[in-house]
Parts: sequence; C-alpha cells; structure tokens
Amino acid sequence: MDRGTVGSTNRGRLRVDVRRQEATAVVTPAGELDHHTADLLREPLEGCVAEGATRIVVDCSELEFCDSTGLNVLLGVRLKAEEAGGGVHLAGMRPVVARVFEITGADLVFTVHESLEAALAD
Repeated sequence: MDRGTVGSTNRGRLRVDVRRQEATAVVTPAGELDHHTADLLREPLEGCVAEGATRIVVDCSELEFCDSTGLNVLLGVRLKAEEAGGGVHLAGMRPVVARVFEITGADLVFTVHESLEAALAD
C-alpha cells in the first residue's frame, strides 16, 4: 500500500465496478478505501440507491484497506438503502477489512457473507 500519497486524491488507489443483476447492484471496490478515496465509492453506491436497487451487494474481496471514513460511507449508504426499502450486504471481506468491522461492531448491522456467490444466492 502506498501511503506516500497522503494529502492527494490519488484515484488509482481505489477502483469501483458496478454491475446490475435485476434488482441487485453488485459494487466491487478494489484497493484502499480511506478518506482520500471514499467519494469514489460513495457516489456509485448512492447512485444505486437512487436508481432503485433494492439490494446492494458490496463485494469486498478486492478491498485491501478500509478506514473509519470508508466504514462511514458504507454505514451511510446502508441507512439510505433501508429508508428506500432495500438493504446492503457485504461479501468476501479480507481479514484486515473484517477486523475494522468487528472492532467497531459494524459487522452486527450488516448482513455479511463469506463470498459474493453466497451473497447472491441468499
């Protein structure tokens, strides 16, 4: 992880892919989710809610890092999705990312799946 870019908005540190499967949106962030890159995930997630996705699955299998700002993005979108009658599911979290959720208790407010396949089958 390149921490030498602190203070920049190095967009290369996070890529976000969004694909739709009927009423489900699968959002895959890849790289580092922190206060420099959080908007790169917030915007497509909020777009999914605005477009009427009733279920958002965040495939975390390519997420290498998540700080409190990234966690707040996910929590905020979860609230917006629930207000719209939907939900946010997390899938395939690496141990380093899962630890942030465990420490803060956020893993208790999300439906967490071992893999993307398990999330889509649920």
